[in-house]
Amino acid sequence: MSEDRHAQANALLGTAGTARTRIGSADSQRASRRWWDADADQYHQTHADFLGVDSPGGEFVWCPEGLHEGDMRLLGEIAGKRILEIGCGSAPCARWLAGQGAHPVGLDLSGKMLARGLAAMAAGGPRVPLVQAGAEALPFADESFDLACSAFGAVPFVADSAQVMREVARVLRPGGRWVFSVNHPMRWIFPDDPGPAGLTATIPYFDRTPYVEVDSDGEPTYVEHHRTIGDRVREIVAAGLLVTDILEPDWPEWLDREWGQWSPLRGELFPGTAIFVTEKPA
Repeated sequence: MSEDRHAQANALLGTAGTARTRIGSADSQRASRRWWDADADQYHQTHADFLGVDSPGGEFVWCPEGLHEGDMRLLGEIAGKRILEIGCGSAPCARWLAGQGAHPVGLDLSGKMLARGLAAMAAGGPRVPLVQAGAEALPFADESFDLACSAFGAVPFVADSAQVMREVARVLRPGGRWVFSVNHPMRWIFPDDPGPAGLTATIPYFDRTPYVEVDSDGEPTYVEHHRTIGDRVREIVAAGLLVTDILEPDWPEWLDREWGQWSPLRGELFPGTAIFVTEKPA
């Protein structure tokens, strides 16, 4: 990741280098909690406007390409539905859902991200319950939600994303829908660079070894896990869910800003986001 984009978190955590190494759920979760707590302020300085974090009713933006749930309706009918947002961050999506008549609950691992959501809600607009927990063990009863969603939350950062799919299937009611967006798996093969340097393939697509940043003692400070498109589909199906669609958004002509590794240059050539639309059989 770019040091400039995350200078504050890197300084707080003492990030000293990168590694490609196996890492289990507990260590991965610990690193992610520390990272998102440390990066929360700078993340919002960069992205809060685009995500609608401070708008009175929040916004539901699926991805850096700017797809909005109000236009896409990937969740289907939401009014009156109980919805779980996994990896909600500061919860602009959950707040937007509440404004549309839904009954959302936001879940995130980071206390600092959730605190930013509470601050936004204190300024007005819909209020939603927020829960601090990891996605691999959802603290909810079986069949307690009509819908579940995640916009770049949790799924790329957990060691056992198959377990996340099983947990979502467990808490969904029959006929429920689970929609999540992640960085497109093919992006794994390119450097994390929005410019020309990010157009050259350097890492094998089939190498699932996590990307890990470490401090001077070798402790992980940031972790990201790779799954291929096929891996994602197999995890979904193994959890008893049905894949109904996979979206790979084009880069829109109107969008001239960069978001991390996302940029008009790269977006014209290959997708940056994959959105999986799944359902639990009725």
